Parts: sequence; structure tokens; C-alpha cells
Amino acid sequence: MPQARRATSAASASAPRDASGVRGVSGARSAGGAGGARKENRGPGAAAENRAALVAAAREVFGSEGFDAPLSAVARRAGVGQGSLYRHFPDRLSLALAAFAENLASLEAAAQQPDSTLDDLLALLTEQVIDAAAFLDMLSGHAGDPRVAAMSERVTAVLAAKLPDAQRAGGYGAHVETSDLLLAIRMLSGLVTKTPAAERRATADRAWLLLRRALA
Repeated sequence: MPQARRATSAASASAPRDASGVRGVSGARSAGGAGGARKENRGPGAAAENRAALVAAAREVFGSEGFDAPLSAVARRAGVGQGSLYRHFPDRLSLALAAFAENLASLEAAAQQPDSTLDDLLALLTEQVIDAAAFLDMLSGHAGDPRVAAMSERVTAVLAAKLPDAQRAGGYGAHVETSDLLLAIRMLSGLVTKTPAAERRATADRAWLLLRRALA
């Protein structure tokens, strides 16, 4: 029995120390308990979950820091590695398009409501600009990309369908074209992007007061 005790003591003495100097704590425990700064790896079988997390993170990061925000910040916010990010989205634009797709889907859903008006859609677009002006910057800054062109055409179609009724109701002049509405949104986006977040809504409201005069 004394030999068994000596063997046990020797094993304990040779056991690795963790960061606190305590022997016998496994490396897995010390590696995984570093304060939860990074989310648990979802594994290769959770591709859809990883993608959804990346899209949600892109909306937040691009919305607060702009379209040129580092992609590493998106990966950190999503809790995945950059390798996972690039497997789902090979470039910045593909990630931004995936994030903006939710905005576009909301706009198209609102347009399908029988009682929705052009003003309703412009109000929704304005909310999207306030929350994430980077997406409209992305659309205007990459107009030559066929993926962006397709999204721009969808936005144009939504507004074009509501414009005639708005003109008949007297809210918009006969001279106004859909391209004028898109220009107004781009002007608003450019202004809001350069405005502190706390002042964006008031700035957007003031800008629309001025733009309405040109569209009336």
C-alpha cells in the first residue's frame, strides 16, 4: 500500500497546473472557462444557425459602424470564427445583401397590404435608414453588381406601384417619378449616416419636411 500512495503522490505532483496554479485541473476546463467572451462553437451541423447569427450580427454591426465595418467584428458578434463567415459569405457584399434582404422582405410585405400607401412605404424605408443606413449606401455604391441591381429593381417596383395613387390623392406632383423617390431616399441615407444615432430621427423628420416641398 505505501507504494500505491507514492504512485498517487507522484501522479499528482506531475499533473499540469492550471492558470491559478492548482494541480489536476484539465486543460479543457481552463480553456473553456475564460469568462464566456466567445459563444460556444455550434459545430459543422449547425450551418443554418451560424448563417442566421452572422446575418443578425451584420445588421447590427453594419447598422452602427457602416458598410465598411471590419468583418471580424461581425464574426465576433455572431460568436463564430471568420472561417465560418467566409464559408457562408465569400465577400462583404454577399453578407450585406443577405442582411438587407430582411429589410426588403418587410417592405414588400407592407406593400401587399391593401390599405398601404406610398407614405407608409416611405416611412418604413425611413425607419430602415435610421436603423441601418449602411444598407442603402451599399445599394447605391454597388449599383453595377447584378445582385444589387436586382434588389434595387425590387425597391423601385414597390414604390412605382404606389406612386400613381399618391399622385391622384394630391400628395405628390404629376412631375414626380419613381427615380425622384429613390433619389430622396439616397439623400436622406447620406445625411443620416453622418448624423449621431441619437439625432437621426429628428434629422430625418426635418429632411422630409424639405424634400416634400420638392415632391409636392
